[in-house]
Amino acid sequence: MEIMNNWNQFLTAQGARPVATDGAPDSGAPIAAAPIHDFGQSLTVPQLQDGFVAAITDQGLIDLHGDDAASFLHGQLTNDVEHLSQEQVRLAGYCTPKGRLLASFLMWRNATTIYLQLPRAIQPAIQKRLQMFVLRAKAKLHDASGDEANQVILGLGGKQATAALSAWFPVLPATPFSKVEHASGTLLRVADAFGSARYEWLTSAATARDAWPQLTAQLAKGGSDAWHLSDIHAGIPQITAATQEQFVPQMVNFELLGGVNFKKGCYPGQEIVARSQYLGKLKRRTTLVSIADAAAVAGGELFAVSDPDQPCGMVVNAAPNGAGGIDALVEMKLGAIAEGSSAAGAVRYGSAQGASVHFLPMPYVLDALDL
Repeated sequence: MEIMNNWNQFLTAQGARPVATDGAPDSGAPIAAAPIHDFGQSLTVPQLQDGFVAAITDQGLIDLHGDDAASFLHGQLTNDVEHLSQEQVRLAGYCTPKGRLLASFLMWRNATTIYLQLPRAIQPAIQKRLQMFVLRAKAKLHDASGDEANQVILGLGGKQATAALSAWFPVLPATPFSKVEHASGTLLRVADAFGSARYEWLTSAATARDAWPQLTAQLAKGGSDAWHLSDIHAGIPQITAATQEQFVPQMVNFELLGGVNFKKGCYPGQEIVARSQYLGKLKRRTTLVSIADAAAVAGGELFAVSDPDQPCGMVVNAAPNGAGGIDALVEMKLGAIAEGSSAAGAVRYGSAQGASVHFLPMPYVLDALDL
């Protein structure tokens, strides 16, 4: 992890603040001990809309290679792996036998290797669990986070991002969930946000150090928080330690985002996921909100004022919005979403007397699956 330490040292010299283990900024923490939170202040949504570059330092990367790597993963994940091309990027879920998500992945491949990106905090346990099921398959798992080609992940988005990237990539991915390979690194185009393209650039620490001054001269600079805020506004959930085994994929809109393939063969939890889809059992979805409480975190509960004795939902992901509160993706009962969207203060965080939850427009339509 020495390269990562050196990259974090470079960022700290640029004014970056690491995150303490409790999630609070901690300028006194060891430089290599924690992800980068921000560069002194949280970026706002207007800043993200204009253009930003974020040092993403809290994500891990698993690579799988071998003759049976694709077929092995195809039998473990919610999405089609066997037909994943080298130009595609996909979301995929990893479920328990009860259909609850243990992890969500951003997935892509090259000629020899399939990559799974997930939060670094849960990577060791997920990688170990996958390894348990390899058995006789010709597939090997490897922590690729420190490999030279993946030493650094930069996230870019907003109106100015495409022009800034063009100095490093002669051709950019044309559509969301596609990628290009270049001498400068791997460029993934992920879900758009704010009407503009967003990208993840995986590259070496040396290339990132060269690019950082040029990028930050044109774009607002942020850390992992800024990237997660853009993910939240794109409506893209990520399973973290706080939310493992809480949701079936449809509860976090995963099939709406192309993260579930209902035509592929079996995988852990497949029967539950299919039943939720075809029998209309699901009465919960994930939506976008703003909460005037900077302490709101993933796993925190939401309450409808009309039914104060039991929670109506849970925070899936949360990030500071630069205005003193947080923006979040929250999984909720459909009735509570309708109630909260039509009446200010109808849903609150932490308790029925907690901070008010303000509902924001989602970037895609929520299909209720309430047949």
